[in-house]
Amino acid sequence: MTALGFLYPGHSAEDDYPRIEQLLGSDIRLDLVHTDIGEDVHRVDALRRMGAPERLTAGVEELRLSGAESVVWASTSGSFVYGWEGAHEQVRALARAAGMAASSTSFAFVHAVRELGALGVRRVAVGATYPEDVTGLFVDFLRAGGVEVTGVRGTGTAAADVATWGEDEVRALARAADLPEADAVLLPDTALHTAAYVPRLEKELGKPVLTANQVSVWEALRLADRRVNAPGLGALFRREPLVQA
Repeated sequence: MTALGFLYPGHSAEDDYPRIEQLLGSDIRLDLVHTDIGEDVHRVDALRRMGAPERLTAGVEELRLSGAESVVWASTSGSFVYGWEGAHEQVRALARAAGMAASSTSFAFVHAVRELGALGVRRVAVGATYPEDVTGLFVDFLRAGGVEVTGVRGTGTAAADVATWGEDEVRALARAADLPEADAVLLPDTALHTAAYVPRLEKELGKPVLTANQVSVWEALRLADRRVNAPGLGALFRREPLVQA
């Protein structure tokens, strides 16, 4: 059994994780600890407070006791708002507190795009639920990681409303963000339910789709040195070997 740990802010799309655990179809357990979200808004100062060290380390002991082999701060906006270097320091501090390999959803997106480079993914389009200034910080983060961003679509949706979106809204966001020159589409909000929709989105758009909770789990597996083939989670998980470790 491989146990993977996630620090998830508040309560919104956390039910993506048991769904993903089922789709992995292997001896993998996903353990979530909910962190204090503070003010639930997509505003830079509030997002920086949400990702503050004291809020992340508060849940670390529970994950350590669960036997987790890696931990991911499952918040995209709560990591990229610190910038490339600041987000590195955030996960270094988390790794020290947890005593295990650590990362965040922002880095998971960068690493996942690099992984899909073998499929010809070089340029991405972003469909974000954030306001323009916050979305711009995500684009800056991706570019700092060597990812070419060809287009951006932001909705400025209130954070509390994002978790109520169903498949129709998610599909509309992905379609609005997609561009012919983009090799993949990124949907960065972990508050967005997407785990059930990735294969259909990829079929509709004809290209890989990377979503926040999906890449968070892939990143935790990568840190734990596990490789799992799970076609139900999209092209990213079809890159893994058919024979599971």
